[in-house]
Amino acid sequence: MPLIEMDDSNPSTDQLQSLPFPPVTYSHILHCSYEHWQPRYRSLVPKSRIIPLSEPFVSYLRADGIVLPPENAPPTDEDNLDTFSDDSDADEASDPSEAWKEIHSQVKSTIAELDGKVTPKLNWSAPKDATWMSATNDLQCQTPNDIYLLLKSSDFITHDLDHPFDDCVPDTTYSPTPTPSLPEVNYHLILRKYVNFNPSLEFRCFVRNRVLLCICQRDQNHFDFLFPMRDSLRSRIQSFFDEKLKDTFPDSSFVFDVYIPPPHQRLWLIDINPWAERTDPLLYSWLEILRMKDPVGIQEEYDNTEEQFVRLSLNGHNNDSLQETEDQASESEEEDGDGDDDAPLLPEFRLVKRDDPEAYGFTTPQYSAHKLPREVVDASISGPGGMSEFLGQWQDIMTRQAQQSDTESDS
Repeated sequence: MPLIEMDDSNPSTDQLQSLPFPPVTYSHILHCSYEHWQPRYRSLVPKSRIIPLSEPFVSYLRADGIVLPPENAPPTDEDNLDTFSDDSDADEASDPSEAWKEIHSQVKSTIAELDGKVTPKLNWSAPKDATWMSATNDLQCQTPNDIYLLLKSSDFITHDLDHPFDDCVPDTTYSPTPTPSLPEVNYHLILRKYVNFNPSLEFRCFVRNRVLLCICQRDQNHFDFLFPMRDSLRSRIQSFFDEKLKDTFPDSSFVFDVYIPPPHQRLWLIDINPWAERTDPLLYSWLEILRMKDPVGIQEEYDNTEEQFVRLSLNGHNNDSLQETEDQASESEEEDGDGDDDAPLLPEFRLVKRDDPEAYGFTTPQYSAHKLPREVVDASISGPGGMSEFLGQWQDIMTRQAQQSDTESDS
């Protein structure tokens, strides 16, 4: 939710054709890949497993259409072979996992190892835009086909596969000399043990030049109970950053996500994202973040009448104009003398107020631009991987999930 209004009458604003990001290098994108940073922070992340992906599997993810491996076991000698004889050759021919049996087997064993439920992601992205394809309407996966369906339905995953270095510039970190060629990406499937996170306790944190600049909610709904906890949560996030990330992550600017479950004593590192326009700024705008000054002391309090959150800022980014706030900050500094020496260096912590548009349930759904994969739009496709086969497989998956839930309820 942008808080800076650009004056169209000001000629200088016409020159802002793009956000003033510093160049995003290939190495910065690679450093934010899960398999690159997770070993360094293994004790800080939820339990997960990293599966290296072969070229045939990556090709399967890139391929048009959604063809899933058969879930039924092959017939045994005790079965009526005549029943299966007509279809067995077709089933074998349509089994995409024949080209990557080891990965398929490893996915199965990893799901079992992680108590039967996992959430998937690729190097950078989770298929959050495809959860509408899931019977549970979230990232919970109980079978390999649950995982493959989400991955192949997600535009976020397609971006990881085909456009990870868009708008990036070469650098010498990954290669001895600058080169226009793109670095090779070793793709990995990350399976994390499924945990029913409380979305109100997930936060996104923005770091610039190894300074924690600002923090905000990840979920765009209003939660009353967060406001009295804001100072303690911010203190824990700041300490976590200072002790664990500030001097250990290879890049000086990045974005990281944390989860702080009750009793709010420990932080889990959920993800590290590029300092780039592709990373969602959530309750900020990137222009606002890029123009922020480093924290110079922020006071935050309640409006006792409305019990609403009020922020009095000295770091120049939440008033009617950027210049007006900078002038107010300068005047405050003059009144206090060298007030910066005594003021706490606190990052802004933005929460959704009760009257914010994001707090209402009838706003545009998150990832609404990614709701329809290519297979749904191109409904005229027929044959293997076509719409009729796709819908049949989807219906089978939902039926199996419902039957499994009924069985669990009976037991």
